[in-house]
Amino acid sequence: MNNTSRSTRIRWWIAGLMWLAIAINYIDRTVLSAAAPHLIKELDINPEMMGFIMAAFFWSYALLQIPAGWFADRFGQKKGLGIAVAWWSIATMAMGLATGFKSLLALRLALGVGEAAAYPSNAGITARWFPDRERATVSGLFDSASKFGGAVAMPLIVFMIAMFDWRITFLVIGSLGVFWVIAWYFIYSENPEDHKAISQEEVRFIRDGQAQKHGDKSVRPMKWYKLLRYRNIWAMCIGFFTINYTSYFFITWLPTYLVKDKGMDFLKMGMVAALPLICGMVIEVLAGWASDRMVHNKVLSLTATRKLFLTIGLLMALCIGFAPFTDSVFMTVLLLCIAKSGTTVAASQVWALPGDVAPQNSVSIVAGLQNTVSNMGGAVGPIITGAIVGATGHFTWALVFSAVLVVIGIVNYLFLMGKVEPIVDEEQAHHPHSVVSGA
Repeated sequence: MNNTSRSTRIRWWIAGLMWLAIAINYIDRTVLSAAAPHLIKELDINPEMMGFIMAAFFWSYALLQIPAGWFADRFGQKKGLGIAVAWWSIATMAMGLATGFKSLLALRLALGVGEAAAYPSNAGITARWFPDRERATVSGLFDSASKFGGAVAMPLIVFMIAMFDWRITFLVIGSLGVFWVIAWYFIYSENPEDHKAISQEEVRFIRDGQAQKHGDKSVRPMKWYKLLRYRNIWAMCIGFFTINYTSYFFITWLPTYLVKDKGMDFLKMGMVAALPLICGMVIEVLAGWASDRMVHNKVLSLTATRKLFLTIGLLMALCIGFAPFTDSVFMTVLLLCIAKSGTTVAASQVWALPGDVAPQNSVSIVAGLQNTVSNMGGAVGPIITGAIVGATGHFTWALVFSAVLVVIGIVNYLFLMGKVEPIVDEEQAHHPHSVVSGA
């Protein structure tokens, strides 16, 4: 069954596919923003209608996180992520055939349905396919793809629309996911033991390094509402909300802030707005790797390491509140790069936590629950920022409010979150085939 003659590194091929899935995820959700001026003109859609179309993504994306996580845990991440990428890729391609408001709204909702499974599935794959010592590294790696997608998508898509048109652009960008699904089908297996090309040495390295052995089909995922009994789940949800509230500023209001409050011209803004995302992408991978080194080398306990990196990341994110109080454009950009990098340092731990605390075979549903609450930050953040800017005429107090939420996030992770260890589900604990440790 397995290749025993040589050592393999199949898990890193799978990590590459996980990274690509998130990059494609963010590129696909960005196409509409770039094409919006053309859609408004050609399909006779007013700005209010376009606002509803753009927001529709978050309605379905946030609400489907828990069902998507349950599906991935119950039926396997191969089906969960494979079906999801195929679904959202078809929805993206179909937008090129849209004829008006109703069809665009329906397709944007469909995009959110498909993309909802990406992060919960990746968290579950990380728990199955990587030893605990590599969890934060892989979590930081696949989440860094969101910054890559956000940084490169806009100029790439704008260029394609200028060269061709918006309908062909939707078709071409959507087809990327179709090719990904084909590769996923041939490369990924549900568990390391099932992969035809993996060596026994790599299987042992993975499984011997795991406190919990996810993948036993006889163990059902824990019901999502039972997870709400545990303080660590609440701490994870509240903390990620505060992180995402700040993070979404960088992909919603940042361009307007740089032009309106800092007086940048449009072309300069386009280059500067990508800098925080690029910095965050690099820093996130390094933070995940460094935290794994600290845990593996027993510099600090798992709990102390997670809390340390979450706190450092959020202290860096506080810089967003200082950005309005400098007249130097260089200092403003530097503070924003530090702030965004801080949210990614925290995110490298945020996406490792589901694998740290989830009951057996429940990593994707824990990740989905956490991401449901965090995306409320994405849903209300731009609205609150817009309201504050509308009332005051500038972004100062909007950014200060973000910093206040970051402080709440720090307090939450330091004091509400307890020891980072697997939750023991009593029903699973008495199941003859379950393997639960770390209680």
